[in-house]
Amino acid sequence: MRQTMLQAKLHQACITDVHLEYEGSCAIDGQLLDQSGILEYQQVHIYNMNNGTRLTTYTIRAEQHSGVISINGAAARHANVGDRVIICAYAEYEEAELAAHRPKLIYLDQHNHIQRTGHAIPVQAA
Repeated sequence: MRQTMLQAKLHQACITDVHLEYEGSCAIDGQLLDQSGILEYQQVHIYNMNNGTRLTTYTIRAEQHSGVISINGAAARHANVGDRVIICAYAEYEEAELAAHRPKLIYLDQHNHIQRTGHAIPVQAA
């Protein structure tokens, strides 16, 4: 049986641009794509912390080290510059792969600079 699991997460990315008329859906700084393992044109889910919007789109590569997180096309109607978002990529894994599976977690500051990385989310206390 295959399971869909979190592959990578860019946590609290800050939207730098929104372009309704631009072709492509979510431009992400190339360094962040490389560090997270998220591929260009890969499906991602974007969770907007400011307005609660959740959407599914795909990535395109933005200039390396630019800090760009741009929401484009129809998705631009769901975000504003300055909004904080969580960008998640999921992948399917075979049962045998699950024991070794560790998602890549990238935690960002307000300028989309990497503050820390990890492979596990802490257990939530009651």
